[in-house]
Amino acid sequence: MAVKALISTLEDEILDPEEETFFLFSHEIPSSNLGFIDPKATTLSLTLADRDFTIHQSPTVLSSTRAGGTTGAVLWKITPLFATYLSSPTSPFNPIFTPSSVVLELGCGISPLTALLLAPRISRYILTDQPYVSRMIHQNLEANPLPSSTSKSSSSSSRRRKAGVTSSTSAANGPGVIEFRPLDWELDTPTPDLTGSAAARSFDAVVCCDCIYNEALVEPLVSATADLARLRLRVQEEEEVEAVRSEPCVCIVAQQLRSPDVFEEWVKAFHRRFRVWRVPDELLPAGLRIESGFVVHVGILRESEFEI
Repeated sequence: MAVKALISTLEDEILDPEEETFFLFSHEIPSSNLGFIDPKATTLSLTLADRDFTIHQSPTVLSSTRAGGTTGAVLWKITPLFATYLSSPTSPFNPIFTPSSVVLELGCGISPLTALLLAPRISRYILTDQPYVSRMIHQNLEANPLPSSTSKSSSSSSRRRKAGVTSSTSAANGPGVIEFRPLDWELDTPTPDLTGSAAARSFDAVVCCDCIYNEALVEPLVSATADLARLRLRVQEEEEVEAVRSEPCVCIVAQQLRSPDVFEEWVKAFHRRFRVWRVPDELLPAGLRIESGFVVHVGILRESEFEI
């Protein structure tokens, strides 16, 4: 099983969240401020995995007093690193991403980078965040078409935008669909409709990249993550009589190490609902390692009773 193979490559399961916090923050962690790449630039040019990208962002929204937060208006340092790593053929996550996989990202902000790199290898990638990022997500998807995009997919994208959903596809009916769907952790309850496909009722993976920087958001974020993972559990229960059951949803959380207090609150909340493992530094590129101030964890919902 792909999930078992993934878990076998990770550090031992985390049993004590406080010990995990102490271990991580006992390292000498470089100061990266909040972790924006360039909060004053309106466009950024990047080359990832031999592909060139242009990302539009909004310093104006970032510096505004908008209720509900503004940090999603610009690109964070961890995002290009994580997007490149997660989509790499040599990543330990590679076996869980197949042409039938459906992945959801929480708190994507204005960046579709992970979706753009991973989508050609999977069935669907769902970007989610508060509605205020929708316009720029659409702009960045239009500015960075998938390598095999067609005019037909652009037409489909236009129709979907009118319905309030942003999408970009690598083929009209093939793999590589990217969609944006509004999801506010504090207000919305995840449902199977988020997949955007009648054929898919749950997610193979939930991705969360640098969304943990505020204690007030920890519980809503972890709760939303668990609700999303639980969608797969419901499908599994319905498949109980079948010979082959789907694997559990894998939750992948990458973050910059800033505040030990905020991290500890998150890891305790996450640990209550998930079995948790850390990706070892030797399986990460230098820029994503603890010494660079970043960490990646993997969670499997405890309710799934998945046998490792």
